Formats: sequence, structure tokens, C-alpha cells
Amino acid sequence: STFKDFISGGVTLVDFSAEWCAPCRMLVPILEKLAEDMTDKAVIAKVDIDQSPNTAASMNITSVPTLILFKNGKEVNRTVGLKDEESLLELLNEAL
Repeated sequence: STFKDFISGGVTLVDFSAEWCAPCRMLVPILEKLAEDMTDKAVIAKVDIDQSPNTAASMNITSVPTLILFKNGKEVNRTVGLKDEESLLELLNEAL
């Protein structure tokens, strides 16, 4: 229930990733900048699928990186693979 509680309010973008995933590592600076830019509007979070396999399984994660956008606890968008900052910003703004 901790994950569900975490995503329950507002807009949250969750990056499901793994340490061994090169595209996941390339996404880190992009997400860090977005987190900084969107501080008052959205939460950017990361879930390591190897450390939280039950959460990953409950969200049907089959590839990494998978980014899921939640609004008030409901999934509103999902994207798989490396994305640029503009694409992710557009995704977030659509949910705000």
C-alpha cells in the first residue's frame, strides 16, 4: 500500500528501471532536471525493479525503462524506452 499511497495525490511520474539498464542510466539526468523544474507541480520518482519486484509485477512492467504517469492514483499514461526531456515535459503538462 506504500506505493499506492505515494501515487495517490496529484501528478506523479514513476520511472521503473534497473541498475544494469543503460537507457535507464541515460534517463537519470533528464528526470533529475524535470524533478527540479516541476517541483511545485509534479513528483518524479524511481522504482528499481530488482529491489521492488512485487511493485514492478503489480504494474505489469515487462521492459525497462518504463515510465508511468499517475494522476491522483490512476494511471493516465505509460511509455517504454528512453525519452527526451521535451517529450516527458509534454507528457507531464498534459496531466496537469
